[in-house]
Amino acid sequence: MTLGASDHTVHQAQHHNVWDHSIEPVLEVAPGATVELETVDSSGGQLHRGSDASDLGGLDFARVNPVTGPVFVGGARPGDVLEVEVLGLSPSNWGWTALIPGFGLLADEFPDPWLRIWDLDPEGDAARFADGIEVPLAPFPGTIGVAPAAPGEHPIVPPDDWGGNLDIKHLTVGTTLYLPVGVEGALFSVGDTHAAQGDGEVCGTAIESPMRIAVRLDVRRDLTLRQPAFETFGSAPGDQASGGSFVTTGVSGDLLDAARRATTAMIDHLGTTVGLAPAEAYALCSVAVDLRVHEVVDQPNWVVGAWLPRSVVAG
Repeated sequence: MTLGASDHTVHQAQHHNVWDHSIEPVLEVAPGATVELETVDSSGGQLHRGSDASDLGGLDFARVNPVTGPVFVGGARPGDVLEVEVLGLSPSNWGWTALIPGFGLLADEFPDPWLRIWDLDPEGDAARFADGIEVPLAPFPGTIGVAPAAPGEHPIVPPDDWGGNLDIKHLTVGTTLYLPVGVEGALFSVGDTHAAQGDGEVCGTAIESPMRIAVRLDVRRDLTLRQPAFETFGSAPGDQASGGSFVTTGVSGDLLDAARRATTAMIDHLGTTVGLAPAEAYALCSVAVDLRVHEVVDQPNWVVGAWLPRSVVAG
């Protein structure tokens, strides 16, 4: 899809820094509408092309990870699932990666600030890191979700049942994300866009870059989810099958519990979609489903995905 051809546009000034279902929607759309959203980089505009590592010490963390929205989707109600099809991503021409003191998987081993500003070619397929080292570009939104059912403000950084800072690098163009709806209208928002990232995002940042993202928003009542799920229609890195996968997620403050939640969600999915008994579904998970760690740095919660190749249940 060519960006700019969407039914609606939401500009980057229309963003917020907490999850809260009392935030007034900036747009209301009908199910099936396409929406283009402009995002701010995850620093909230505090870093720029001329920034250096000394600027990291002055970051206002109340402004990080802004998300554009929220968008009210007509007809969505608690218990439904919001279907978010990623139609297009248009990166900007720059980005940044940082080691932020106190943040990241190895924060105790890397206490000093470090910053890399990247030059990005929006039409290119790789970015230069150093002589002989190029990083393939695969843009996606790091933070994407709906408003939580519980009242009050919820922090923007950790992921949760409603989505949020999932940092799943596979949410690229062509992927469809499924989010459990907690409130009337779902109240969808997106931000924290990345030009490239490894699974885990171990230092705490990817190639952080403002972008435009186009999505199609629809309402599903034939799915039941407690945590996000997504579906790919091509091969993921390392996959033998090329037909795509359906992926359930587990979000928890304990990595083992996150793995258990992702697996349980897949067992439930197999029961409702192909009629497998729980024991059958559990055994199928063991022989055909891959567990992947998608994010380990957005404390207090981590994200694990359970990947079921679509070819396994075809027909």
